[in-house]
Amino acid sequence: MKDHDLNPKVDAYVGRLKNWVDEVRELRTICLDSGLAEDLKWGVPCYTLDGRNVVLIHVFKEYCALLFFKGALLKDPKGILVQQTANVQAARQARFTGVEQIRKLKTVLKAYLSEAVKVEKSGLKVEFKKTEEFSVPEEFQARLDEMLELKSAFEALTPGRRRAYLLHFSSAKQSSTRTARVMKAIPNILNGKGLDD
Repeated sequence: MKDHDLNPKVDAYVGRLKNWVDEVRELRTICLDSGLAEDLKWGVPCYTLDGRNVVLIHVFKEYCALLFFKGALLKDPKGILVQQTANVQAARQARFTGVEQIRKLKTVLKAYLSEAVKVEKSGLKVEFKKTEEFSVPEEFQARLDEMLELKSAFEALTPGRRRAYLLHFSSAKQSSTRTARVMKAIPNILNGKGLDD
């Protein structure tokens, strides 16, 4: 890693960290050694190839992780990649709870990064589930059945907006929470807005 490869925004990010400092530094070195460009995106260190996202470093309370944007396309012979939730289609995490763990896996991580770069160079894409393949929670389906204007407004939304709503509704474990989310979202749907608009 050469000093000119270091992004000052990432330096500042590392300087503000309270936890996982050594782990993030170790992961940063490994990422920079792979020849990727360093940037700060979504408030975290992100490593790119010709402007395309390959991997990022992020920290959580219980662990820090390398997130491979197209991790679903990697072979993962060591079984270290984790799908965060059932709804995450492309990305996969390699999770760490200590700097020694990262150092032991350094060669493996470099191989995974090398494969991720090859995947990006090849132009391979993850085949995403179509919006129609996501299940519609019964609490939302009931409202769609009784409100034709809601059904029309929902169908007029972009596929990404429809998918975001379906994932938001279905991620609630309790029916009462799903119902509350649906009721709160109805005005936005009727106004042609997405979940975060």
